[in-house]
Amino acid sequence: MSSGTRASAAWRVLKRLTVHEFKAFRSLWLWITRRRHEVGPGAHGAGYTQAQTALIFGFLFVAVVETVVLAFLIPWPTVHAVVTFVDVYGVLQILGLHAACVTRPHVAGADGSLRIRYGALFDLRLRARDIRSVRVERRYPQGKHFQLSEDGVLDVVIGGQTTVTVELVEAVPFVRPLGSRGEARVIRFNADDPAALVAAVKQAQTQAADARESGDHAGAN
Repeated sequence: MSSGTRASAAWRVLKRLTVHEFKAFRSLWLWITRRRHEVGPGAHGAGYTQAQTALIFGFLFVAVVETVVLAFLIPWPTVHAVVTFVDVYGVLQILGLHAACVTRPHVAGADGSLRIRYGALFDLRLRARDIRSVRVERRYPQGKHFQLSEDGVLDVVIGGQTTVTVELVEAVPFVRPLGSRGEARVIRFNADDPAALVAAVKQAQTQAADARESGDHAGAN
């Protein structure tokens, strides 16, 4: 890879990280005002934060303690100001990550669609016709938050587990948090109440199918 190509790739990653941070900080406002991002009328918003909340607030506690301790230990004003800024910014990043996850739930649309998200980092929209089946299935994958196997199975892991499995009619493209792309034919992800989410998807798909059938009968008559 040439230096120009590497620089271009680094710039794309930096740009994407900046967008993620902006969305995360915007999510703080949504969190404070108790609003959710793009959960429309008739849609079912499914949270997924329970499995990671203790860990997130553990990180937050450590970051706050570090900020306070260093504020007392560093005697040089300039260094003190820089370190305090960095630490406070780190605290806001942790809060922003959690706020983004709270305010950007998975969404089972009234039309049978499904939107799978992880905060501001991941957002995949599946149309009703993309979905072959959806079911509750608890798994405990080892490794990273986002894992794509060679046979096209994408795991979006939260708290070391996934609880919902979606099988697709055909592979769909998706974008990873840092911008690289892939295709998945099966998606496994976590939801706090997987049974309610699966039921919402199936009910919406049934209602949409019934509505199309009624429309076809009306047109025939």
